[in-house]
Amino acid sequence: MSSVAVIDYGMGNLHSIAKALHVVAPETDVHVVSDAASILAADRVVFPGVGAIRDCMQALEHTGLSEVIKIVAQTKPFLGICLGMQALLTDHEENGGTAALNILPGHVVHFAKSLADSNGNPLKIPHMGWNQVHYKVHPLWENIPQDSRFYFVHSYFAKPNDPTMVAASTQYPDDFACALSQDNVFAVQFHPEKSQAVGLQLLKNFLHWNGQA
Repeated sequence: MSSVAVIDYGMGNLHSIAKALHVVAPETDVHVVSDAASILAADRVVFPGVGAIRDCMQALEHTGLSEVIKIVAQTKPFLGICLGMQALLTDHEENGGTAALNILPGHVVHFAKSLADSNGNPLKIPHMGWNQVHYKVHPLWENIPQDSRFYFVHSYFAKPNDPTMVAASTQYPDDFACALSQDNVFAVQFHPEKSQAVGLQLLKNFLHWNGQA
């Protein structure tokens, strides 16, 4: 039986993600785990997260999971979600600047304070709600229509050093990277577990992905 570890470091919507994974692949052994051995033993790894990056990094360092994540992000299919995506980059503007895991070289920056749509109407921060995702070809987008809407809640977004890592983009109001891909790592800013049918399809695709683009 295939297994997936959902990393529990005290921050993340773990119940919803684990439940969604069970729904799309009931034959898969899904575990919410915080110990290194279980994470290293799993066939696939999901790294979720919500909240502040400083708290996230402190929790990862305190639990010793920073190094575990760096290992599994090089060795097996790996999915980062929301703050779990942002933590994979080099650094983050929040809290006056916070060093992150540097698995995906790049930076996480705040949306401009004064955003407006094409009609001049102000846009709120955080970016919250449903928005279209325009993707590049990748196995995790299989059976998902181009420009499908996914659910977002965030005030910061990723700016990778290498633009070829961008697996999808969203407009708010300018394009920003909402999904990144590098080797066996795939990471998304939106919440697939809250994105109804298309989000469940992405999770299903992940659970059948061999880690190759």
